[in-house]
Amino acid sequence: MSRPSLVELDAVLAIVRRGSFRGAALELEMSTTALSNAIGKLERQLGVRLFHRTTRSVSLTDAGRNFVGQVGPAMQDIHDAIHAAQSQQETPSGTLRINAFATAAREILSPLIFEFLRAYPQVHIDLVTEGRLVDVVAEGFDFGIRAGDLVPSDMIALPLGPPRRNVVVASPAYFQAHGKPLVPPDLLRHACLKVRLPNGAPYRWQFAKDGQSLQIDVVGPITLDEASLSRRAALAGIGICYTMESEVKEDVEAGRLEAVLEDWTPPLAPLSLYYPGRRHPSAAFKAFVDLARAFSKRSGGRR
Repeated sequence: MSRPSLVELDAVLAIVRRGSFRGAALELEMSTTALSNAIGKLERQLGVRLFHRTTRSVSLTDAGRNFVGQVGPAMQDIHDAIHAAQSQQETPSGTLRINAFATAAREILSPLIFEFLRAYPQVHIDLVTEGRLVDVVAEGFDFGIRAGDLVPSDMIALPLGPPRRNVVVASPAYFQAHGKPLVPPDLLRHACLKVRLPNGAPYRWQFAKDGQSLQIDVVGPITLDEASLSRRAALAGIGICYTMESEVKEDVEAGRLEAVLEDWTPPLAPLSLYYPGRRHPSAAFKAFVDLARAFSKRSGGRR
């Protein structure tokens, strides 16, 4: 009788982490058909069903919960042993998985990730961008990148660069036609480009000045679920955009967009790379942390 492989056991745990076969297949870089076949093979070997599956949901059976409860810690021990062996490598190799929100990924892609890949061509970076906050350990990531004030307290955090800020911008043509807001409440009389949060709620624009904080639930002609798209709409003269300064810095400098309410958008926490402590970090993991520390020093971050 054949025995379950590590691939099949990892597949079970990935489905539990992701809550779906599709999400697990993406994480494991395999097709959903191959993943389903692997789980079917494992279930036949065990003689029990591990998952209840419908077209809309997947959940563990009682046997599946017992199996995962025993296999999960054992697989962690196995992967720890693998990491311990990999830590003896002199040349960084393998895959590093990084979770970040999209704006953060764009900010660090060229100065950090591309530089790392040029220095260590045997390492593969799996970069996942999403708006929701995730448990990087539970979902199988090596690193997370978020604003420093959102990093979980049990993680090691490394600031990446100086503080950031939001800006309010629109095209010169828009301001010429509609005038400029002088205080945040003036935005309620303008066409604003709304953004939807990952949980589906509309994002309220945040302002602060002289100890006073305001949240403005703006109105406008369009709602977007990716903040970077609001830049495109602002350039087209559709309305006023609220976004990270890094997203529109070149447009403002070139005169394609104009910033307003700058005294109402104070600095925000810098980006941070964060990760759990590891007893046996791989050569690739250590090399990425070292490069991130060097990048932090160059760009004004503090340890």
